[in-house]
Amino acid sequence: MTVPESLSLSAARRVALAAQGFADPPPRTTPGRRHLRRLFDRVGLLQLDSINVLQRAHYLPAFSRLGAYSTELLDRASYRAPRMLFEYWGHEASLLPVELHPALRWRMAQAHQTAWGGMRRVAVEQPELVRWVRSEVADRGPVTAAEIEADLPRQRTDHWGWNWSETKTALEWLFWSGEVTAARRNGSWARVYDLPERVLPAAVSAAPTLAPADAKRRLVSLAAAALGVAAAPELRDYFRLPVAGFQQAIDELVEAGELIPVSVAGWRRHAWRHRDARLPRQVGGASLVGPFDPLLWQRERVERLFGFHFRLEIYVPAPKRVYGYYVLPFRLGEELVARVDLKADRRAGVLRVPAAWREPAAPPETAAALATELRRLADWLGLPQVAAPERGDLSGPLAAALRADVRYGER
Repeated sequence: MTVPESLSLSAARRVALAAQGFADPPPRTTPGRRHLRRLFDRVGLLQLDSINVLQRAHYLPAFSRLGAYSTELLDRASYRAPRMLFEYWGHEASLLPVELHPALRWRMAQAHQTAWGGMRRVAVEQPELVRWVRSEVADRGPVTAAEIEADLPRQRTDHWGWNWSETKTALEWLFWSGEVTAARRNGSWARVYDLPERVLPAAVSAAPTLAPADAKRRLVSLAAAALGVAAAPELRDYFRLPVAGFQQAIDELVEAGELIPVSVAGWRRHAWRHRDARLPRQVGGASLVGPFDPLLWQRERVERLFGFHFRLEIYVPAPKRVYGYYVLPFRLGEELVARVDLKADRRAGVLRVPAAWREPAAPPETAAALATELRRLADWLGLPQVAAPERGDLSGPLAAALRADVRYGER
């Protein structure tokens, strides 16, 4: 039996951060399409989320890795030709490279087994409604759900009382099953739907569909490359893969030499390193990490790698929150050393800091480094000032660090 190679916990952290692009040198020029391509070559996909208290979730990972960039760059890559990205269910609702479309068609084909219950119910119980919604998209697209609902037949000789919620569910079913896709997002962040053949590049639409086993192997490989070193739960979670076929994909990738078994100090789980994962001597710099960043998707892994307990408290009642509503971990070098609750007060032109907290092993320079990153974030968001933190055990030192720059002093 082959003895797995051994990695120290520090080495595993550096491998993981490098795989996610945190060890790459910052762009020397204004970030452009090739920098965005490099980002997706690293992380594979970005999660979408509608919450906009600071900045929409999919914009933050690029800022964490590339620095200040124009969000229009990501918008163009997602919704304009030549289209680099498309929307689908990857890790939750996601932006993915268009080249992955053939590797996700098995999920589309299995919609009757894998889509959410409400979608499956409408597809089974009201197929006529589903056909009507699809024809509306075909005839009128690009079109929003609201526009389709406004055209909904309220009284028919053969059907009575289709309602708007069922129509929206039918549209989401069609999106899950790949019969419609997102052409763009409108100003209120609603999807604008169209047929895939009118949205995706012709070469992608014409590309052969991967067999499920081949597709799952490819997605596990991409997850392994994006994570660098990982155990089974996070490899499955990255693209939300089912149990069926997952272990086979792991075994085949190990047999091919693409996944290398490793033992990480302090980990009880079996782990694998992607053969192309690099181990930098050190990871420098600092960055704020958005709460929906791929680095943070698998909470148990975050604890194993960084000793950092991270949970989303967005849906926790305010009195029960420990750290705050929209909390970003702060990376300094290879460690997560602090966390800040942030809010963009666009009307006042201020980056609010409802709370700032240090980790037990945070070094003395944490407050100064975090203040620098908050200034960079505020500049990127177009906010002239950063407010003093309102609470938290790092609030005093951070307020002092912010006061050192009069432009970012307290209001």
